[in-house]
Amino acid sequence: MKKTGVFAKRQNFLGYMFLLPWLIGFFVLTVWPFLYTVFLSFHEVQLTIEGWQTRFTGIDNYNLAFFRNTEFVPNLISFVIMEITYAPVITVIAFILALLLNQEIKFRSGFRALFFMPVIVMSGPVMHQLMDSGGLTFTGIDDMVLFRMVAQFSQPIANALVFLFQNFAMILWFTGIPIILFITGLQKINISMLEAARIDSATSWQILWKIIIPIIRPIALVSIILTIVQLGTYSINPVLSQVQGAIYNTAHGLGLASAFAWIYTAAVLALMGLAYALLKNPRENFEEDQMRARKKREL
Repeated sequence: MKKTGVFAKRQNFLGYMFLLPWLIGFFVLTVWPFLYTVFLSFHEVQLTIEGWQTRFTGIDNYNLAFFRNTEFVPNLISFVIMEITYAPVITVIAFILALLLNQEIKFRSGFRALFFMPVIVMSGPVMHQLMDSGGLTFTGIDDMVLFRMVAQFSQPIANALVFLFQNFAMILWFTGIPIILFITGLQKINISMLEAARIDSATSWQILWKIIIPIIRPIALVSIILTIVQLGTYSINPVLSQVQGAIYNTAHGLGLASAFAWIYTAAVLALMGLAYALLKNPRENFEEDQMRARKKREL
């Protein structure tokens, strides 16, 4: 037993030694700059002949971002609307495509590689070139008879559908990684459970809603959070471009850019929290309620 304990400690020590370079890089290049932006967001930062000069200004940068800057709040609202619109649609389409690509069909591997191809070439310059050339949008969608019929029923719904279909190519662009996640989850479902459901006369629709979707829900949560972060850190959203541009602002510089970044981070975290609240496992609420009831009985 003693030798086993010494061996385990040695293995743990070697594991931490392998992690040490990454940990050093993480704290130096990620944690410290992340915390330093909190300090900068409450200061006015200017570049002088003597170097960077900081002056404490309190919440002036945040007041400037919300009340005196005419672009930041509209860009933030546009970003939130884009996230609320794109993230659920990307997740649902990725799940549908994963169901299709998980079937026994010819050239299945080729189709999987085809849908994952945008992830390989998805870079800022490529995306901007496609956007500038109009390669990611469909025109004339609002002139179709179906959309005119929807517009007579509800103009906001029609506008939302037109917006989605006009940018459908961009939505497919972001489905590569979620498709892989869903396919992995579908392949881990116990086949005997599905066969037992079919023996009990369950239809494919019932199997989908009663078995597959509840099992795949945690992966859907991971997928939608990944999509939120991916859209939030990609160069197509207006807030990120404004944050990058504010860094070189001679009047406010890094202080205002840091305030922009923290407000932007708070919006992304709020969207992630909303996604977690909507997609978390209901069993977690049940277990929490049971724990609270047990504590009340003990008191």
